[in-house]
Amino acid sequence: MAKSDSDKVLLITGAASGIGAATAKLAVEMGHRVVVADINEAGAASVAASLGPAAIGLKLDICSPEQWEFALDETYKRFQRLDVLVNNAAVVHTGSTREVPLALHRQTMEVNVIGPLIGMRAVLPRFRAAKSGHIATVCSMTAFLPFPGIASYAASKHALRALHLAVAMEERDSSIAFTIVHPSSTETPMLEEEARTGVALAFAVPSWRPEDVAKIIMDAIKRKKVEVCIPSKRGRVVKAIGANPRRLLETVERNQKIGMENLAIRRQSVGQAQADTKQSATSAGDELNSGR
Repeated sequence: MAKSDSDKVLLITGAASGIGAATAKLAVEMGHRVVVADINEAGAASVAASLGPAAIGLKLDICSPEQWEFALDETYKRFQRLDVLVNNAAVVHTGSTREVPLALHRQTMEVNVIGPLIGMRAVLPRFRAAKSGHIATVCSMTAFLPFPGIASYAASKHALRALHLAVAMEERDSSIAFTIVHPSSTETPMLEEEARTGVALAFAVPSWRPEDVAKIIMDAIKRKKVEVCIPSKRGRVVKAIGANPRRLLETVERNQKIGMENLAIRRQSVGQAQADTKQSATSAGDELNSGR
């Protein structure tokens, strides 16, 4: 089966919501075919169904080598090949390091680092045999700029970047392409959790829409970019700050205050929206009860 830039098969992990779901939707709109993979089987099936025959939904626990092999076998059975693996799935557990249970720190590292590692190990033999393939890793700006409240998450993203780049160097003699993308704060369920628990630094800068992040991811894949920061202009600054511990601590102090102010505004806005919705529902109920 011939392939072109507008006819690729992508397997996207963590695609039942957020950036993964937005990327799957955009890929199909661009003429690609997509495997929507997620540990949330019902969510993956729902997203795939909304995308039509160009997509299938599969349950995939990325920490299970057996489930990776099953997902890949199903991908090849349905689409005869795989062109791009998008390692996107991740978890976050918020709170101070001393308060988050050790089991959740372990899970963060397992899902965010070992999961993508298992996925890469699963696809690399197939890509090498086909003399073609592309591994795209959705990482995070916290790979350069850790901050309090998500210590193990930031650590996992530091490790994920190192893992991705090391594998890319190991495979430099092959025809496999490697791309890593670092989004800033994005409006996903993960950011909602950070808002709920008060991780203020996540709100020091404006957040991105998943759809806009998806556009950058797909463009980076098409152009085979090596590394992309979102937004690109902040990348150089963030890397410089992250490499200087003294400057990093100073930046955290300043941005913590900004983030707290922005989070307070966000909560007030959400509270007002919920109040308006409740008032609308009450008014509609009153009209029904009055016979109008």
